Amino acid sequence: MKRLWAPWRSKYISNVDNINECIFCRAAKEPDPKKTFRLLLTGKSLVILNLYPYNSGHILVSPIRHEGSFENLTTEELTDMNICIKEVLRALKNKFKPDGFNIGANLGRTAGAGIPGHFHMHIVPRWNGDTNFMPILGETKVVSMSPEETWHSLIDEIHV
Repeated sequence: MKRLWAPWRSKYISNVDNINECIFCRAAKEPDPKKTFRLLLTGKSLVILNLYPYNSGHILVSPIRHEGSFENLTTEELTDMNICIKEVLRALKNKFKPDGFNIGANLGRTAGAGIPGHFHMHIVPRWNGDTNFMPILGETKVVSMSPEETWHSLIDEIHV
């Protein structure tokens, strides 16, 4: 049997029930962007890497304000988040040349939200052929870049 190595997941798996602080709020306050894999902080929004990505380059965009409900976001927050999403798409296209994207949000735990208390959007780059037998037969997703490598590739590319 072949093994896939994803060491960054062990920290999450062993601490998932002990996470008290919101990852988005922590990332917005952290002075060192590398510690939280923050790519961009604007007046209203935050852009960070997903540490448990579906594909390389999986990015999360959230308001800075801790708010779980999409309907309670202000027009300014929604506008700023969309400007960030546009910039993330540009940067991902430039650096990774994906064939497409999935962009969306999981609203509520039942809908798949891992962090239902702080609204966020997912941007997942997609490539032709990135869905193969591994997730179907092996129940394993192959992600080709570590979060560190992805962060270094994008940190100087994303700006508004």
